[in-house]
Parts: sequence; structure tokens; C-alpha cells
Amino acid sequence: MDVDAPAVLVGFARALRAAGVDAGPDRVQVFLRALDALRPAVRSDVYWAGRLTLCAGRDDLERYERVFGAYFGGGPVPGRTRVALPPRLRVAAVRAPSPVPSTVTGAEDGLAAPALASRTEILRHRDFAGLTAAEREQLRRLLAAFTLRGEARRTARRRPARRGDIDPRRTVRELLRRGGEPARPRRHARTERPRRVVLLVDVSGSMSPYADALLRFAHAAVRGGRTEVFTIGTRLTRVTRELAHRDPEAALAQVAAAVPDWRGGTRLGELLRAFLDRWGQRGMARGAIVVVLSDGWERGDPALLGAQMRRLHRLAHRVVWANPRKARPGYAPLAAGMAAALPSVDAFVAGHSLAALEHLAAVVRGAAVAQGATRGTEP
Repeated sequence: MDVDAPAVLVGFARALRAAGVDAGPDRVQVFLRALDALRPAVRSDVYWAGRLTLCAGRDDLERYERVFGAYFGGGPVPGRTRVALPPRLRVAAVRAPSPVPSTVTGAEDGLAAPALASRTEILRHRDFAGLTAAEREQLRRLLAAFTLRGEARRTARRRPARRGDIDPRRTVRELLRRGGEPARPRRHARTERPRRVVLLVDVSGSMSPYADALLRFAHAAVRGGRTEVFTIGTRLTRVTRELAHRDPEAALAQVAAAVPDWRGGTRLGELLRAFLDRWGQRGMARGAIVVVLSDGWERGDPALLGAQMRRLHRLAHRVVWANPRKARPGYAPLAAGMAAALPSVDAFVAGHSLAALEHLAAVVRGAAVAQGATRGTEP
């Protein structure tokens, strides 16, 4: 099957954005033009073209290394080794001797880096519930490179800036330093800080095909910023401390030991009330972006869930609901719990695939909302 390499490379840029690299559309266009001028058949050319055009600063380099390794197969960047890629940025999916090779160093490995990248691009849109063991392993590497940052908000603190309001104190100090001689006015502007993100991850039986991927997404979010994570099922469990472990496998093992209600029922209304009573009123939900990752199946009273969602909506800056079932053909929020919660949801998105989680991350940081994301949008 032929795959457009530009689509594969744009998917690589999306993965970089999900990892926190500011690879905007303008940088992607420069990246594609650079590859057109270089040799796209050389893996190292792809690496250096992306590194020089998609990275905005030193902080992006580590993220770029992790995403490039996961997307193009890992391992060190080879020398000037050619891969089996025809000219004009067209690639073909090649049958590999093993499902997911650990390293890709050239055509002699039996799988070209662009072919692996095209498989990664296909993997981005695959439902978590239908992945093979090898695909799940590759997904884990991609999820480890994720980052999640809340929408920026202006704080009361100010910092020196070239534009903004005049800073009287610094201006007067500058005048005194110059002995009263005229001086350029000093200015300051309010600093920005990302809003807190709260993730409520459903670990009930109906969510078991998605729980591992969603908790790995939560682990990357905790490692990357101001994020609190709770699991919901028949009990409410705070697992932020367990997910703070650097190693994803160790973090998930600690979560498994801490959560007593794996694959049980779902009492969303009661647990949301418990969260708001204990944590919400104490400020954790106030002004935060609260994300519920659940299919909306409710064993309790849907009216209670609706009332608690209205209460949450009054406290939070924004309420986002990610439902893995939403992407299925013909889906409609007819389940009693989902129907009761939806009027208090600001953004209703899918949560079944890597691409859906990338879209969710864009909604949380405010990018997709600025472009018009609504309750009915698809990722």
C-alpha cells in the first residue's frame, strides 16, 4: 500500500507537538521544503532537517530525540545510509521480518525508516482496543514522549518586558541612576502560567481495553506539568504520587497496587460528588481544566451525575470529556450517564487512539478551542 510521505512527516510533526515541541504549520512547511532540497532517502537527512527546522530551542532537543526514536524506529541516527525510498517523497509499506524492529539502520534491516514511519502514522489512528502486542509496545514508546499542559492564564505577577505598562519603580530607579537625565521608560507585563489539569480516569470493566493507554497518557502528563490524576470506578483514588515515578512501568505497577477497584462497576455521580466535597472545594478544581476519561456508563443515579457535573462546571475553568466510544460509527450519547453529563461539558472528544489523545492535548492547552472545538467535533 502506497503512503504519502508528506502525510507521514506531518504526522511526525503532530507527535512532536503532542510532546511539547512548538512545531507549528510554518515550521512544518520549512521542514518539508528542506527535505525536498535534501535527500529524503537518507534517514540522517530526515533527522537533521527536522531538528534544525522543527525545534525552537534547547528544551525541544530532548523531546525531539525521544519522538524521532519512537516514530522512526529508535536507535542512534545512522550515517549517510540510504533507505529504500523512491524519489519525490513516495514511500511503500514493506513487509518486515519482525512486527516492530528495535532499531532501523538501513535497507539491510528489511524495513526502511519511512516504511516504519508510515506504520506509525497508521498506528496513530488505530483503536487501542484492537492493537496487537507489538503495536502496544510501540504505542507505549510514543505515549512516553507525550506532554500535557493546561491553557495559559495571566497571573498577578509581572516581569520586565519590551512592551506593556510602564513600570514606575524601575523607571524611577533608572532616572536616579542617570542623575535625572532622560531615560527610556521601563515596562513590565503580566506573566503567564499554565492552568492546573485534573484527570479523572475511568478504570471500570467497560474501560479495561483503554485503561492502560489512558494511564500512560496520565503518567506523561504528571511528569510534564501541573497535573493531578484520580481513578474512578467504584471508588475514588488519587494516584498522582504513584504516577510521578520516572519509569512508566514502575509507575503503573504502583497504581495497580493502589487502586482497589480495577474492572469493577461505575458510580460516576457518587465519585464526582466525593471528589468535589474533598478536593474541589479546597481549590484543586477551581479554575482548573478537568478532563473526564470515561465511556459514560453509570450504574448509579444519572440525575446525581448531572447535578454534580453542573457543580463541577461552576468551579472549573473548563470541563472536557474524552469518550473512547465516541469514534465508533453511529455513536450517539444515549447512555443515561453520558446524556446527563453532556450539558455541563465544554468539549466532548474521542479518546480511543493516539491521534485522539493528541487532539485532547490540544483542547486542554486551548489550541483546538481557539479553532472552534465544540461538543460535537471529531479529532
